[in-house]
Amino acid sequence: MTVSVHARRARVHVTGAASAAVRPVLAAPKQPARVLAAFPSGVYLEVRTDLEPSVIAVITGEATRLPNSVLLAGPLPQVTVGDEAAVGDRAVELGPLSLSVRRWWDPSPPMGGIDRARLARVRLPDPPEPGLAGDASVALLADSCAEGRLLGAVTAAERLVGLGPGLTPSGDDVLAGLLVTLRHLGSERARWLADWLAATVTFDARTRTTPISATLLHCAARGEASPEVIGVLRGIAGSQPLQPALLRLHRLGHTSGSDLAQGIAIGLRAVVSLGRAE
Repeated sequence: MTVSVHARRARVHVTGAASAAVRPVLAAPKQPARVLAAFPSGVYLEVRTDLEPSVIAVITGEATRLPNSVLLAGPLPQVTVGDEAAVGDRAVELGPLSLSVRRWWDPSPPMGGIDRARLARVRLPDPPEPGLAGDASVALLADSCAEGRLLGAVTAAERLVGLGPGLTPSGDDVLAGLLVTLRHLGSERARWLADWLAATVTFDARTRTTPISATLLHCAARGEASPEVIGVLRGIAGSQPLQPALLRLHRLGHTSGSDLAQGIAIGLRAVVSLGRAE
């Protein structure tokens, strides 16, 4: 009895702000979850559900605000991989932490008016050391998207899903950068291409890549991304300075920032090329 009272007193109740991308999972009835990865500034939870995103990141302000994140003020509890948790009913139960979601933020904010002539003038620098530099599938993806060759684009995308090491393999990051760019900056033909690519990379993502990366591919397929990616797109569109946004993006992860930037560059080339053909 003494232990139970102590446990109740040790429980910490906080509120948080969640991405609208994870609203379907958070608003559903409570489901069991488990810790996939744990860091001082963030914990990844896999929810036992058929909904997407099935992985939710519970983060502090020091972490990258991924589009599947719930942001809280204050530190995270100490947890380990494999620990049980629960998500649903607009709450996250994680060890001693009881997190209630009170606010929502948009991981796919509108760009506003797009100046097509400006897009054609933007020149993006090569990102520093992308994980798949020189890979033939990346080159096939870039050329096929720019030329509107659907078979080549889909073939390359299938090869890239899950390619590379880490929680978010380089191939997935390239595809995510491409998809978000086509969604936000593309005109009708580019968005048509995005529909096909999105269907291709999300169809069996859970079986072909890591759970975290599969969730981020589902987010990117809808145009949802971190503020660092959205900042670069806003810079390309001319609504904020581009170079500082690129520097912030390049700093993400080991190669994730460079891989996302590579995907954005492929997307921008496709947007401009396909726009001319309309």
